[in-house]
Amino acid sequence: MKSKLIVFDTTLRDGEQSPGASMTKEEKVRIARQLEKLGVDVIEAGFAAASPGDADAIHSIAKVIERSTVCSLARASEKDVRAAGEAIKPAKHKRIHTFIATSPIHMQHKLRMTEDQVVERAVQAVKWAREYTDDVEFSAEDAIRSDMDFLVRIFDAVIQAGATTLNVPDTVGYSIPVLLGEHFKQLIARVPNSDKVIWSTHCHNDLGMASANSLAAVMNGARQVECTINGLGERAGNAALEEIVMAVKTRRDVFDCDTRIDTTQIVPTSKLVSSITGYPIQPNKAIVGANAFAHESGIHQDGVLKHRETYEIMRAEDVGWGANKMVMGKHSGRAAFRARLQELGIVLEGEEAVNAAFARFKDLADKKHDIFDEDLQALVSDEEATQVSEHYRLVSMRAHSETGILPKAQVTVSVGGEEKSAEMHGGGPVDATFKAIEQIVQSGTELLLYSVNNITSGTDAQGEVTVRLSKGGRIVNGQGADTDIVVASAKSYLNALNKLHSTEERAHPQV
Repeated sequence: MKSKLIVFDTTLRDGEQSPGASMTKEEKVRIARQLEKLGVDVIEAGFAAASPGDADAIHSIAKVIERSTVCSLARASEKDVRAAGEAIKPAKHKRIHTFIATSPIHMQHKLRMTEDQVVERAVQAVKWAREYTDDVEFSAEDAIRSDMDFLVRIFDAVIQAGATTLNVPDTVGYSIPVLLGEHFKQLIARVPNSDKVIWSTHCHNDLGMASANSLAAVMNGARQVECTINGLGERAGNAALEEIVMAVKTRRDVFDCDTRIDTTQIVPTSKLVSSITGYPIQPNKAIVGANAFAHESGIHQDGVLKHRETYEIMRAEDVGWGANKMVMGKHSGRAAFRARLQELGIVLEGEEAVNAAFARFKDLADKKHDIFDEDLQALVSDEEATQVSEHYRLVSMRAHSETGILPKAQVTVSVGGEEKSAEMHGGGPVDATFKAIEQIVQSGTELLLYSVNNITSGTDAQGEVTVRLSKGGRIVNGQGADTDIVVASAKSYLNALNKLHSTEERAHPQV
């Protein structure tokens, strides 16, 4: 009988540390609901001590999640651990994940602590966490660059203190599969009572081997994998949940464990996370990329037509491609609209919010014939984006583009309730629109990224635009969706400006 592989999703914590990927409380709750629908065992909902907003988001998730365990990260300090304990208190299943650095370079230059002090702090943190829950995870930050004898010592100590899961993170993405697998083999062999705990792996993708490293750990005794949707995360990202899950499922001949993930929910979850964070999925991304099951080569096409398994090791429908599609249109009523939102895990607070979303749905239905699940997700995301802050609001705009004539745009924006207008020329209608907005707001920001993705297929598809702006060290993503790309672009730019206008800062430690 195969053993269980625990899937620990940290999209809402480590994934959110990607530049510009910060999420609102409502967005975090939407993703958490979808992660539970996906079958994730543990949802790391955030880092409670980072800010009151993060603690509130974790608390809100803890109140609505029924089956998955809700977890908060905490440094090995009493303040952090108690903040985490309070944040997860409403959860039916709760975990505190505490960590401290164990590598010589981190202990010397970051912590300025001795080995004895680090062990003492780790043990105390686990004991504080046990006051709130019996499910306590301990991570040795930068474990892969830590001394093996010291790792054995500190893991032994935290097991005695009550830790139930031991995480061995490759914090800087330094390892390679064969060495990481050997690392796990040695630790499990040498740490006393290693069979009494769950061993966990958390790999970063700096050298492009996060998923391979994670799977090497699983092959050598790890029974929890920490990962994110789409591989989202700090720097080059984390191990991708979809890659780990499908590798274990597809190669049953190699892995003696299995997950409880509903793989048909992988693609819908991937698209939701992409929509909310503004991080588009590259077409050739494994499992969830648009080309993942496409065959251009004539030889490949011929082979697949004759027998699918000649070139396909998975079925597209097994991971959610083409599934969960209910087409709605302008004749769909409020009841059908509300029912579909519930099926998608979207909960709107109050009748006023439902009415506003339904009105936007009807407006969209007038512009395009068929409305798919992705359209509804984008519609709600766009609605929430306008509620981040209403300091800047698009009132009206007109863009003109004609061959041989310099494009121009006329934009009217409400700034703190006062309407202001500007007209500017640019290299194209989007460039002219952005210049007109800047003429009004004088933000002094730097545009780092402009990205357009079609939400569904067809010439009448909504365009989803993401812009990334930087100012004074802060980086934010703005999003906007519309059947008119120029309008979507204006919305996304103003959404980013509204986030920058907000004074709320975020701070996260890195694991």
